[in-house]
Amino acid sequence: MRATVHPIEVQSYAILRSRLDVSDLPPLTRAVVERVVHTSADPSWAGDLVCAEDALRAGRTALLAGAPLVTDVRMVAVGITARPATVAIDLPGVRELAAAEGLTRSAAGIRVAVGEHPAGAVWAIGNAPTALAELVRCAVAGLVTMPLVVGLPVGFVGAVAAKAALRSAPLPAVSNRSERGGAAAAAAAVNALLYSEETP
Repeated sequence: MRATVHPIEVQSYAILRSRLDVSDLPPLTRAVVERVVHTSADPSWAGDLVCAEDALRAGRTALLAGAPLVTDVRMVAVGITARPATVAIDLPGVRELAAAEGLTRSAAGIRVAVGEHPAGAVWAIGNAPTALAELVRCAVAGLVTMPLVVGLPVGFVGAVAAKAALRSAPLPAVSNRSERGGAAAAAAAVNALLYSEETP
């Protein structure tokens, strides 16, 4: 947890709230929406994000209790400032599995990470749609259970479909409807849960 909130962040949130009123949202949904908007300086995220308050609550509870956090790539992990994370794509054996099975490295990383964290981890996907698609496949097959998936991969190919599959599975998740996403958005959503009581 952070000890202090920088005055620039306080000012930024004040500007954000002068332009976007999400006071009618449940508290953790509001925290996630505001932090993603704050991170991107793009208020239109408010209409794109799909949040389930009970899933956000379960994810926050798990994180604060020390549950493992798994990210698809390092860019997501480094953006989550209060918790270390397992980076799926960097796990041993990922390159070999990708080559043997004809998977992207991102998908292979998720498959390896599922083997290491079959239950209880919080997952944050902010890069490749194939990573999220593989996580959904594993969950539907009963290979992994989790309190929360932050599913915000980005891309013109597969991102919308992977996020729709996440929501229809259905898995406890925060996602968005459009092609946009990315490491900064995924990290922001996790940070929102960790910092929700500290939001300025």
